[in-house]
Amino acid sequence: METGKKLFPIGVQTFDDIVSDNYLYVDKTGYVHDIATTYKYVFLSRPRRFGKSLLSSTFHCYFEGKKELFEGLKAGDMKKDWTRHPVFHFDMSSAKHKDEAQLLEELDKKLYVYEQVYGRGEKDVNVNQRLEGLVTRSFEQTGERAVIIIDEYDAPLLDVMNDKQRLEPLRQIMRNFYSPIKSLDPYLRFVFITGINKFAQLSIFSELNNLQNISMMPEYSAICGISQSEMETNMRDQIQALADEQGISYEEAIEGLKDNYDGYHFSYRSEDVYNPFSLIKALNEKRFGSYWFDTGTPTYLYERLRRNPIDETELDSLPLVPQSDFDVSPEISDNSLPMLYQTGYLTIKSYDTRMQLYTLGYPNKEVKIGFTRGLLNEYPSRAATASGFVAHFYAAMDSQDIDLAMSKLQAYLAGIPNDLENKIEKHYQTIIYLIFSLLGFYIQTEVKTAIGRADALCRTDNSIYVFEFKVDGSAEDALNQIDEKGYMLPYKFEDGKRLVKVGVNISSATRTVEKWVVG
Repeated sequence: METGKKLFPIGVQTFDDIVSDNYLYVDKTGYVHDIATTYKYVFLSRPRRFGKSLLSSTFHCYFEGKKELFEGLKAGDMKKDWTRHPVFHFDMSSAKHKDEAQLLEELDKKLYVYEQVYGRGEKDVNVNQRLEGLVTRSFEQTGERAVIIIDEYDAPLLDVMNDKQRLEPLRQIMRNFYSPIKSLDPYLRFVFITGINKFAQLSIFSELNNLQNISMMPEYSAICGISQSEMETNMRDQIQALADEQGISYEEAIEGLKDNYDGYHFSYRSEDVYNPFSLIKALNEKRFGSYWFDTGTPTYLYERLRRNPIDETELDSLPLVPQSDFDVSPEISDNSLPMLYQTGYLTIKSYDTRMQLYTLGYPNKEVKIGFTRGLLNEYPSRAATASGFVAHFYAAMDSQDIDLAMSKLQAYLAGIPNDLENKIEKHYQTIIYLIFSLLGFYIQTEVKTAIGRADALCRTDNSIYVFEFKVDGSAEDALNQIDEKGYMLPYKFEDGKRLVKVGVNISSATRTVEKWVVG
């Protein structure tokens, strides 16, 4: 491979292109060799844009015996037999947003490519028959067992996951397509399947009872994504370039990258893993930005949250999820937290082996801010866009003008359509939480004290705000409650911080802030 300046592999997901064209590459081939020599049927779940397609391509090249591509890499030193196997690689991401006829047409195109090499049997009519025929003929023609790689297996189904009427026929097509795999065992060397949701959740591999799910195994926690050591070993020059551009030290650049893009854990005992897409984009553009979210949040996720709401204010308090919930179908489960984990919006913070409970939380700043922005957009206001309102609200808070900030909030809440408003204290508390979280301020809700719970606590660089909300009550009563229950007492001795208490009354008639009192 060439030496010199490495190119950033933005949008490049093909292993042979990356290693042949001098792209920056973090060597994951050791994992590939280990898995290929340990298991036969493998499933891996990871969030979108986390390197699943590149890993699939690496397996493809590995089993096609392309020894030259692995020179100088871990698998090149480990693998001795470079036998060329027939490889059937199906990237199902191209089958998104299809109806039944379009999905069958897409599968037809994928099979046709390989039928030009291995032929098609006269009686191979349906997609399952054609797949079976391809595998058996490839064995007859080459004398070697085949490899099947299915990347993003669940892509055709995710967008209709919340629509049973549309989901079921598409799921039946995919189940039929994959159905020959188990019976083809004598003709198969290896099967590798990737997706976002765990295979059990979409029940299309029910016959593959020997499928090894490596998604949450500690030894493969860093198989996708980039660990701290991998980043600092492979990207030192690029990190320094980012630091120089931003006018900060190398150490500060590391800290900024860690705060924004690190923090993923994919097992109970996992390395910290960076989002590879965001990390590479930040290094390429030499600035900290929200790159993962700029590519869009899947619509099915927000549809799911509307159907099975979560308490947004509790996501910072590290919700607990039983291990068993990760294997329950989202169609029958009311718990949206496992899906938020699998899609990358939450990650594992800890695991209680005795109780078999996972503690989940936001992995990093990019995810928290991006997800919060999306949630706030669920409360559209005629007064301003969410982003426009937040900018003005931030300016007021930053200048310590609480009256101006509350005036902006008053206008924003008044502009939320009546059909989206719940007329309860929790509704407004949630919006406040989202606003402050999006601003990057430290906010807690239902903060426990010795004799009560403060509705909201907000920390800025120079101030601590304690909010108490009433619905159809009195702002003065809300302010008095802060004093009576000692909500400010834990913060009296924090040096240099201005302590501000805010009593707020919400009117259910006007659906907005009626009055606030600052103390």
